[in-house]
Amino acid sequence: MIRGMIRQRRHPAATQGTSRLEGFTDGVFAIAATLLVLDLTSYALGPITSDAEMWAALGGMWELFVNFVLSFFLLCLLWMTHVQQFEHVARVDATIVWLNNGRLLFIVLVPFATSLTTEYSEWTAGRMLMPLTFSFAILCSYLQWMWAVRHRAIMLPDLSDADAKAYGRAALSAMVISAGVVVLSPFIGSIAFALFLLDPVGTRLFGGKNS
Repeated sequence: MIRGMIRQRRHPAATQGTSRLEGFTDGVFAIAATLLVLDLTSYALGPITSDAEMWAALGGMWELFVNFVLSFFLLCLLWMTHVQQFEHVARVDATIVWLNNGRLLFIVLVPFATSLTTEYSEWTAGRMLMPLTFSFAILCSYLQWMWAVRHRAIMLPDLSDADAKAYGRAALSAMVISAGVVVLSPFIGSIAFALFLLDPVGTRLFGGKNS
């Protein structure tokens, strides 16, 4: 029996297919994106006696709507990055899996961070929590890709070394921009996320591919 258990152990350097990791990741992203709406549905409009009051109450929710759309859009971008990466990743190992789990840890925190950003935007910590959450998720994504590049022969067999590094530099651009968002968020709040509009410029600056 012991011999059988030993034979079933996987080598520490063993790799595996990506389908289950991709499925799990897609599910977590979908749940996080769906939970964002709870901040809207739990908001109490108060007593409404006319259409004018209804529109005024909805207008008073503008910050909730802005942060909801912003977080949903950023989650979509992170999910698209995940999809683009795994178009090339053929195999994964334990390190890739745990780096992906690290990214998902921050992804599931996005609804919580978004709600605090809206409710406590007058405080520095409230303004920084959402940018920090996305920044750490982007960092995990970057490290995940760099690890795959380091083991390109096994994990990225269909991608040239030059292309793999170019995509990595594009990921580095996103990470640098996210750090800039964190730095600016205490002063201008969620407006700092507008820095991501500079991502194509940063990608070219770092010599990467705009994927």
